Amino acid sequence: MPEEKSSGCTGNCSSCSSNCSEKQDLHIPQNQYSNIKKVIGVVSGKGGVGKSMVTSLLASAFQARGNQVAILDADITGPSIPKAFGVHGNAEQNELGLLPRKTKTGIEIMSINLLLEKEENPVVWRGPVISGVIQQFWSEVCWGDVDYMFVDMPPGTGDVSLTVFQSLPVDGIIVVTTPQDLVTMIVKKAYNMAQLMNVPVLGIVENMSYTICPDCGKKINIFGESKAEEVAKALNVPVLATMPIDSKNASLVDKGAVELADEVYIKPAVEKLLEKFQENK
Repeated sequence: MPEEKSSGCTGNCSSCSSNCSEKQDLHIPQNQYSNIKKVIGVVSGKGGVGKSMVTSLLASAFQARGNQVAILDADITGPSIPKAFGVHGNAEQNELGLLPRKTKTGIEIMSINLLLEKEENPVVWRGPVISGVIQQFWSEVCWGDVDYMFVDMPPGTGDVSLTVFQSLPVDGIIVVTTPQDLVTMIVKKAYNMAQLMNVPVLGIVENMSYTICPDCGKKINIFGESKAEEVAKALNVPVLATMPIDSKNASLVDKGAVELADEVYIKPAVEKLLEKFQENK
C-alpha cells in the first residue's frame, strides 16, 4: 500500500522517499483582482549571463505586439528590473492590495526595490523570508489582466527557484546561457531542476554569443564558439535566440530605457514563444 503523506510534507516529491499516491499541489492563489494567463520563468545557472537583460527585452517585445505584460522581479537580493525600465520610487497600496508600477509602454513591474526606503539599501534576509516575499508578490499584488508574466529569477537552483516552481503556476522556463563550457555545465543543472519539478523548458537563449567588429562587421566569438546548438540538442530543447554583446542595448539599460532597445536579436525567441503558446490554446 502507498504510504500516507506525513504532516511535514513539503510537496517536493523530487527529494522525498515516500511513495505517496498523490502529489500535493502547493500553488498559491493569485490576488482576487489578478487574471494572469501565462507565467514564464527566466533562469540561469549562474550570475552575469544577462538574464535580466533577456527578461527585459522579451517583456518589451511581447508588450509591443499588443499583449499586456508584467514582470515579477524574483531576484530579491539583486533586483535590476526597475533600473532597466527607469522605474523609481515606491509602489503604492490601496484597499485592494499592492499596486505594481508601470513602465512607459505599460508593462507592470513589482520588485523589492519599489518597496525599499532607498534603492541602494541591501536586502539581508534569509531564504524563508525571501521566499515569503515572492509569494506575496504573487498573491497580494493587484496585477489586473495580464497575458504574459515574466518572472526574473536569481541565478542558481536554490530557495527562490524552488519557491517559484512550487508556488506559481509556471507554464515554462527560458534558460539563459553564454558560450563558456562552465556555464554550459551549469545550464544542465537548471534544466535538471526544472525536470525534477515538472516544469517545461521552453528553450535556451545564448547571450554574449559574439560581438560585431565596428570596423569590418565581422563576427568575433569573444567567449569561444557557440555552444547553444550542442547543449540544446543534448537536452532536446530549441535554441530560441543567440544574442551578441551589444553596447547600445547595454547603454539603454543603464539609462532606464530598455524599451527603446532594438529587438532584432531577441525577435526569433519572441516569435517562437508566441507561436508555441498559440498552438497550446
